Amino acid sequence: MSAKITVAAIVVFLSATAAIACSKQHQQTQSCGVGTVWDAKTQSCTKQISS
Repeated sequence: MSAKITVAAIVVFLSATAAIACSKQHQQTQSCGVGTVWDAKTQSCTKQISS
């Protein structure tokens, strides 16, 4: 039975590690105001320039 517990613990640990790694790669804002867009370089909302 200890082998099953060990395997289960490894699976839980690896899935938690993957979730943490994925969440650190992407940062998002909930929303920017009208006429603005999210700029990943400055990590802020900037005026939208349309051509």
